[in-house]
Amino acid sequence: MKRAALLFCIALICAGIGKAAYRAAAPSQISLSKLVPAGPLLYLEAKDFSSLLSDWNSSQQKKSWIQSDNYEVFSRSRLFLRLKGAGDQFAAATGIPPDMNFASQVAGERSVLAIYDIGNLQFLYITYLPSARSMQTGLWQTRARFETRNSAGSDFYLRRDPESQKEVAFAISGDYLLLATREDLIAGALQLISGKQDRTVESEPWWAQTTMAAGPRGDLRMVLNMQSLVPSGYFRTYWVQQNITDLSQYSAAIADLFRSSGKYREERLLLRKQERPDASTSDGLAAVADLSRLIPDDAGLYITSANPSSDTCFDLLKTRLLAPHAGPIAASQLAPQVQLTSGEQGSTSDLETRIDQQPAEIPQSSDSGAEMKTLLNSNPVSASLLVQSSETHQTGVFVRIHSAVVLEGSAEWKESEVQSAVTDFVAPTMAASGLGLHWQADSRYQQVDGLWPLFLSVRGRYLMVSDDAPLMQSVLARFQQKSNHKPMQLYAGFNHDRERQNFSRLTDLLDRRGAESYANGEHQPQFFSGNMASLSGTLADISAQQVEVRTEGNEVRQTVTYRWSR
Repeated sequence: MKRAALLFCIALICAGIGKAAYRAAAPSQISLSKLVPAGPLLYLEAKDFSSLLSDWNSSQQKKSWIQSDNYEVFSRSRLFLRLKGAGDQFAAATGIPPDMNFASQVAGERSVLAIYDIGNLQFLYITYLPSARSMQTGLWQTRARFETRNSAGSDFYLRRDPESQKEVAFAISGDYLLLATREDLIAGALQLISGKQDRTVESEPWWAQTTMAAGPRGDLRMVLNMQSLVPSGYFRTYWVQQNITDLSQYSAAIADLFRSSGKYREERLLLRKQERPDASTSDGLAAVADLSRLIPDDAGLYITSANPSSDTCFDLLKTRLLAPHAGPIAASQLAPQVQLTSGEQGSTSDLETRIDQQPAEIPQSSDSGAEMKTLLNSNPVSASLLVQSSETHQTGVFVRIHSAVVLEGSAEWKESEVQSAVTDFVAPTMAASGLGLHWQADSRYQQVDGLWPLFLSVRGRYLMVSDDAPLMQSVLARFQQKSNHKPMQLYAGFNHDRERQNFSRLTDLLDRRGAESYANGEHQPQFFSGNMASLSGTLADISAQQVEVRTEGNEVRQTVTYRWSR
């Protein structure tokens, strides 16, 4: 018994010594941002890049996207061609094509990509990859083609393409694999790894302010130096949203993506350059939360905004309900896309088109909507709600989009004044001498007795207008419910699962899906029914999207939630 007890004690002591030795030998998990030299415009960090890449390669979304019209159009875009050109230059410098096989080889766990020049794609990539795996990569196997350099006692390998003069450098330092397109970036990173003190991305104000104000780090984190990024000509050219003016007010931004089985959540933070007084009062923020309870469960699209201006409310009522087809098409800021045909210059039906005079326009008086504008100016709106849903006609051919608008005023609305304002607005285009614009009372709302469906309800501070009776009834039925939302500046959502098929059906009709176009012998998918519809089909498993926006001082916080059906 004594011998057994002695052996047990010796085993415990050895185990303790072994554990302490392992802790001393195991490398500490330092933040990769401490190894990134100062100066990047964009910083992207993944907790486990290898897993993210593996999930994407094995996903049904990737398979569907590669075969979609959206990918076909993207593969002919200027952005794609520039990326391909950069990839060809990388391959010329390294002798290895930067394809998915290469990406899988160099994808480690904790990884960071810092981009210093978006025009020339100058970047630094660092990943935690055990040295045994790093030495099995094609990059390491071809190191004999590179020049050997040294920084802070560590070797790195550099090669320059003689034609494009593009540089590629890589190094293995312990369990870190480094790859860069500039010699000074990889040399600086190696010095930081060795412990030498130098300026890193963490020392820059835009980085420190955003990361300090942001919440927990997500599975994927992106930090942007907006003050330097937005003025770039490349950014202004390739940024899809084209909202450069809106973005110019921000100095930095950060976004964290959190993944779970049935939901992806994106937490965004944008920092304004200067703190400005917020137009959204506390009453307006609370009103957004209040109106959110009126959103039907099966709504296709909903947008709730705090403290909209009277002009915004007027345009909302006009474009969605009162005059959705009146007026000319808004001027586009983008150049039109030319679709070449087989040479046809027209058809026989064009012979009936007059070219010696302008087309007739819908007559509208100069003071059209004046009474409605006066009504909205006299009762400032705390929050507005737009609800829309599509419906396929019983014939199975046409698709209608139904809308409802709810305005929560600062004071109670007077039903007679609202009816008079609506009648005054729609009379010039919908009736002759006011015929067919009388209101019929219902127990729940007022209805215009003409051919155009229009429903109106006033309940104290709430004004509701809709062009569909079931939608109006669905909104009114939720008045007894309580809101479970906190005050916010904007609350919006899109039911992709509900609207996807109707969107495809509607755009098929509008784009004349059967009349496909070709340019230089290549198929040119229609924008909505081909390009966008195929992207919608690729993301069919995303059932809904929800957006919440809150503002405090110079911080704008956005929460975007994507719900997956499987």
